[in-house]
Amino acid sequence: MTAQKWRPRLATVVVAILIMVMALPLVGLFFFRLYENQLIRQTEAELIAQGAALAAIYAQEVRDAGIATEKLGAPVPADRDNPDSPYRPIEPSLDLASDTVLPTRPVATAAAIDPAFAPIGARLSGILADTQKTTLAGFRLLDPKGAVIAGREEVGLSLGAVAEVREALAGRYASALRLRISDEPPPPLYSVSRGTKVRVFVAMPVAVDRKIAGVVYLSRTPNNIVKHLYGERGKVVLAAIAILGGTLLIALIFLRTVSRPIYALMERTKRIAAGDRGAIRPLDHHGTREMAALSDAFLDMAEKLHARSDSIQTFASHVSHELKSPLTAIQGAAELLRDSGNAMDEAERRRFSGNIVTDAGRLNLLVRRLLDLARAENLAPSGESTSIGAALALLPTESRLAVHVDAGSDIGLRMSAENAAIVLTNLIDNSARHGATLVSIAAASADGKATVLVSDDGAGISPSNRGRVFEPFFTTRRDSGGTGMGLGIVLALLKAHDGTIRLVDSDSGTRFEIILPAA
Repeated sequence: MTAQKWRPRLATVVVAILIMVMALPLVGLFFFRLYENQLIRQTEAELIAQGAALAAIYAQEVRDAGIATEKLGAPVPADRDNPDSPYRPIEPSLDLASDTVLPTRPVATAAAIDPAFAPIGARLSGILADTQKTTLAGFRLLDPKGAVIAGREEVGLSLGAVAEVREALAGRYASALRLRISDEPPPPLYSVSRGTKVRVFVAMPVAVDRKIAGVVYLSRTPNNIVKHLYGERGKVVLAAIAILGGTLLIALIFLRTVSRPIYALMERTKRIAAGDRGAIRPLDHHGTREMAALSDAFLDMAEKLHARSDSIQTFASHVSHELKSPLTAIQGAAELLRDSGNAMDEAERRRFSGNIVTDAGRLNLLVRRLLDLARAENLAPSGESTSIGAALALLPTESRLAVHVDAGSDIGLRMSAENAAIVLTNLIDNSARHGATLVSIAAASADGKATVLVSDDGAGISPSNRGRVFEPFFTTRRDSGGTGMGLGIVLALLKAHDGTIRLVDSDSGTRFEIILPAA
């Protein structure tokens, strides 16, 4: 036995998709570091604001001290100020995705402080210390040569070799991401500012009389993501509830619109396969338009298969009955001829032999008609066209009836001439068997449809038999060689060409109405 290929259940696929949906926000935060990048931008913006305030204080101290212009540094670049605007905004520019995280800040080197700037550093040291207690940022005030004039233990040393400080000494704002110095053990998860591995550095130039009077050098570690999220835990919980609720809503919608109808259709299929014809009815819940169309198509197919099965069963019963009668007669006559020996005279022998030939001929005719019916039911339209006149030209010349075309001889029919001739031949033969001497044909065309009326002057069809004329093997002329399959062949041929036929009322004789697509 061949091992069945493993395939996931629909429910498994749905659960996997829902888990992915729930995990997408967390995956985005973890891998793309969007939130961490926002915290770095926020930290840089705070340092810019603090640096701008300290730079203004520093510049004012330089003016109040009356320091000569010759002691100041490089001139402010021409592109730094916009003469048309009194404002010089500085926007945060650091980006984890594009900026390189630099190594830890180089150590300060030995330097000599300009005596003119030393008192300014001493006066501002207290302000820096008090500010640091609240903002947790590191502050360094540098003179025009990069020497630290205020900033805890690095006073008297030079930071002029640091890249961002060099930019600021040239008159341009600079910022950088650097690795944190981790001389201390890893901080706890809830650490306020030391739970990340990078530190933001900002160098703000101080301008006096359009020359660089010094630099405010600031640094701070961005807030830890976990700590920040903990501070926003109310919003985080609401977001998690919204995500969970949205996922459950998606699951419910998917269950009602896809999964539930599919399982209902599977259960209905098993019942129909077991022979429960009561299961051939619409589902209680279709969910989606496509599922409703699929259900309707499946149930329509099941209904047609059951009808086909009933038709085949009935047809097989009719065939066995029709074939059994002549076979029984042939067998009986053959046995009499075999068993009688010389006791049967020549007249009786001829009579039984004639019965065998007649019944064998009837069997041969039944087989040919069955083949004709099978071909008609499985015929694929060829796309050919013909007319009534062309079809009548193919009829046998020894026809027992006179055929007259009253109108529409040239109207086109979307059917080959051979098939149209078969239809007319069977109708004319049916009229002949019911005592007709004349068949009249009239055709008309309208709205892409051709209507053909075939009438005869025969005995007509009794009201009790009108509903059965298209049933296979139904005939009232069995004794005269009728098989009851002629009209069945006509009906099958017309169906194969998207046509119809019906018996219509007539003052005398029989009249059939055929409707076919017009050519």
